[in-house]
Amino acid sequence: MLASKKIIIIGCGGSGKSTLARALSNKINVPVYHLDKLFWRDNWQMTSKPYQQKVINNVISQDNWVIDGNYGATMTLRIAAADTIIFLDRNRFVCLLNVFKRFIKYKGKSRPDMHDNCPEKIDFDFLKWILTFPEKRRPSIYKMLSASKGSKNIVILKNSQQIRLFLASFH
Repeated sequence: MLASKKIIIIGCGGSGKSTLARALSNKINVPVYHLDKLFWRDNWQMTSKPYQQKVINNVISQDNWVIDGNYGATMTLRIAAADTIIFLDRNRFVCLLNVFKRFIKYKGKSRPDMHDNCPEKIDFDFLKWILTFPEKRRPSIYKMLSASKGSKNIVILKNSQQIRLFLASFH
């Protein structure tokens, strides 16, 4: 169980970050912030890095929050402010399957954790990012987690069962 209520959730696309963020937010009664919703604009236009940093500074100035998403431009700010870092270190093929399921569910529509006018899509770059995540991103995440040990509560969840048990630990 977490004593803290300043939580970031990171992981590969399709790992379940937004789903966990919503569930955890409901369990511990704190607001949830989806970076995909905050940082994208109509028709998949990404906001500027200075804008992203301004938004994150406003969010992290609050007493309690759950933030899901990666976005390197604001990672340092979020890590510094967080009490807890949750890394969803799931198999890349599970992530791919989840992305395809999400695409089918929301095809032509924006999902709840995305900006309103960004209909669900899958493109080559996104698939490549998921497939190469273990080699390209995981090592730097574990390095960051190692550097944060002792000062942050670190939670690593590798599968659906671990996620369910983690959520069940909150009453």
